[in-house]
Amino acid sequence: MSTATLTPTPTGSVPQKALPGEGRIGLRANLRHIGALVRRNLLQIKKDPESMFDAVLMPIIFTLLFVYVFGGSVGGSLGGDRQDYLNYLIPGLMAMMGMSIASAVGTGVNDDFRKGVMDRFRTMPIARSSVLIAKIVVELGRMMVATFILLAMGFALGMELGTSVLGLIGAIALSAVFGAAIMWIFILLGLSMKTAQAVQGTGMLVLMPLQFGSSIFAPTQTMPGWLQTFTEYNPLSNLADAARGLMMGGPVAHSVWVTLGWAAAITLVVAPLAVSKFRRKT
Repeated sequence: MSTATLTPTPTGSVPQKALPGEGRIGLRANLRHIGALVRRNLLQIKKDPESMFDAVLMPIIFTLLFVYVFGGSVGGSLGGDRQDYLNYLIPGLMAMMGMSIASAVGTGVNDDFRKGVMDRFRTMPIARSSVLIAKIVVELGRMMVATFILLAMGFALGMELGTSVLGLIGAIALSAVFGAAIMWIFILLGLSMKTAQAVQGTGMLVLMPLQFGSSIFAPTQTMPGWLQTFTEYNPLSNLADAARGLMMGGPVAHSVWVTLGWAAAITLVVAPLAVSKFRRKT
C-alpha cells in the first residue's frame, strides 16, 4: 500500500499532499516565466513612454551632432568629406548604442529593489534567473529600436551600404550579442550599488573611456601610442571595426571573432556572478 508524502502544515490545518516535482522549475516553465516578466516590463514602458526617450532621441542627436560638428574635419582626415565620415560613423555608433542602452538595465534592477518589486518576486515560485533574463530581453528590444532609428537617420542623410543586406543584418546581430553580454555587467552593478544614481555614475565612468578611447568616432592612427594600444584591445573598437567591415566592406574575420570572444568571456564570467548576487539578495 503506497503512502503519500505530506507537507508540513500549521497546527489545526488540514495536511496537503506535496505536489510532484515541487520546488523544481523545468525549461518550459522557466520560458513561460520569462515571457510573463517580459510582458510586465513592456507594460511598464507603455505606462511610462518617457523611458523610451533615450532609445529614440539618442541616435538622432548623436548622428546630427557628430556628422555636422566633426564630419568636415574628420572626414578630411579620412581622405574624403562629411559623406565619408557618415559612412564611418554610423557602424561605430551601433557599437555605442549597445553600451548606452545596456547601462539602463542596471538602474532598472536597482530601482526594482528599492520599490520592493523584488520582494514580490521572492514569494513566487519562479527561477531567479528568469527575472534577469527578462530584463535583458526587453533592453535588447529597446536597443533594436535605437539601432533602427540610427540606421534610418544614416540612410536619410545619405549613408551608402557598401556590402549587402546580409552584411547589415550581421552587424546588427553582432551588436545585439555584445550588448546582451555587457548588460550582465550593469545588472551586477545594479545589484551591488545602493542607489540608482550610484549605478548611473559608475556606469558613466565605465562607458566614457571605452567609447571615446576607441575607433567609434575617429580613426586611431593619430592617437598617442599608449592610447592606440588601449584601443587595440578595447572591445568597442573591435565591434565598431567589425560592423564597418560587414556594412561597408573590408576585413572582418579578426574583429568579429575578437568581439564574439569578448561577449562569451563577459557572459561566462559575469552572468553567474549576477545570478548568484540576485539569489542572495532575494
